[in-house]
Amino acid sequence: MSNRLLYGGARSAYVSPNLILPGESDKRVKGDHITFDNGATVDWKRGWREGVFKGRAYTRDSFMTFDQMTIDSTGSFLIGELERLDQTLHDPLVAVTWGRDVDLREDVTIADEVSSFTNSSFASAGGVVPTGKAWLSKDANQITGIALDIGKTTHPLYLWAMELKYTMPELASAQKIGRPIDVQKYDGLKLKYQMDIDEMVYIGDTTLGQVGLANNNTLVSFANAAQAGATSPTGQTTSLKWIDKTPDAILADVNTALTQCWTNSGWAVMPTELRLPPVEFGYLVSQKVSSAGNVSLLEFLRNNSLSNAAYGRPLNIQPVKWLTGRGTGNTDRLMVYTKERDRVRFPLVPLQRTPLEYRNLFQLTTYFGRIGCVEFVYPETLYYMDGIG
Repeated sequence: MSNRLLYGGARSAYVSPNLILPGESDKRVKGDHITFDNGATVDWKRGWREGVFKGRAYTRDSFMTFDQMTIDSTGSFLIGELERLDQTLHDPLVAVTWGRDVDLREDVTIADEVSSFTNSSFASAGGVVPTGKAWLSKDANQITGIALDIGKTTHPLYLWAMELKYTMPELASAQKIGRPIDVQKYDGLKLKYQMDIDEMVYIGDTTLGQVGLANNNTLVSFANAAQAGATSPTGQTTSLKWIDKTPDAILADVNTALTQCWTNSGWAVMPTELRLPPVEFGYLVSQKVSSAGNVSLLEFLRNNSLSNAAYGRPLNIQPVKWLTGRGTGNTDRLMVYTKERDRVRFPLVPLQRTPLEYRNLFQLTTYFGRIGCVEFVYPETLYYMDGIG
């Protein structure tokens, strides 16, 4: 007998072929209702009167509620005659941005357990004159030289691995209904891999004691934003938040961060990147510099920052979700830095996999690689400013 949808009682249910006849003795029949093993309760007398059961058999144990009619491992669903199922597979909403904000160090391999780099320091003795220049006279018998100190910085490379497996019946079922669980599971594995890298790049791992681009408070200098002026939009003169500041005050914050970072590097490197929490980034996009409404605050900062004035390169401003609440006192933080491989980088060994293995009914393989820690070759080229939100 084909399944029929029954109405009445506490829950809707489906009839399936494990049948008993109406009126058959059953201890679960109380009054006009029958309760099945899964908890479904049906008013069977009402169904009999309305012709749903009349002349037909009904089930004792096999009523299935709607939340039980999905086999999630293969994506098999019961579909009604008047139901239009969208066959598109919709993945979770996830965004990763690490590939945009940091360059990779690609010389590491799966055999390496540690990545390292060196920083060289030079020193020289002053010359014979007060200027300290290495001048030399014709009859000199003492010549100054260069002193060199090479320091090494090391970071562990952590082994990352996930197993991908499914049974032969699952694979056959998925093939029959046209939903490839092997591809879906692989996509899920790659998504997990990208999310782990994204978190490691920006905030490191607290369990491992590692930091990332957005929370390296031990090496990277940081300060609070300036207070809003008397002409702030909300009239609050003590607020540090950008929503309480004029466009000129926000530009002053950005240029202060750029100047301080430039100063820390000995005026050698001007930051070209500015990263903001999404809320502050959205505020810059939505606000206009003037009542004319032709230039957004975001474009105003790009073209009027110290970076553009000094080197003719508009400041690259992008949103980063990991900066939200990352500052002192859980305030929002901005970050300026230089995106170059010899300034800051991230060691990463691409994923590899083992040969496909058959174990009983399972097909399985393991994907593995190594994920390192952000290498701050020149931490002087990064700077944080807290309190902007």
